[in-house]
Amino acid sequence: MTMQEVDKKVKEITAKILKKDPSQIKNEHRFSEDLNADSLKSLELVAAFDEGFEIEMDEDDALSVKNVGDAIIFIEKYVNK
Repeated sequence: MTMQEVDKKVKEITAKILKKDPSQIKNEHRFSEDLNADSLKSLELVAAFDEGFEIEMDEDDALSVKNVGDAIIFIEKYVNK
């Protein structure tokens, strides 16, 4: 899976869980501060990324990711192992 494909899918999943327009989600957006993801939504995002990409991320490591761009890089490493 290319970085572009991961980018698109991360933004689509983020938009669905946080009820946002995917075209408005930028790499520099922080999940908590900019996208209003509380702790419950953050856990939902990790679960949705696991399911959407058919991977199993370390939950603590995943929750330490603060913005969309870092999430794309983080998930891309799991996808292309």
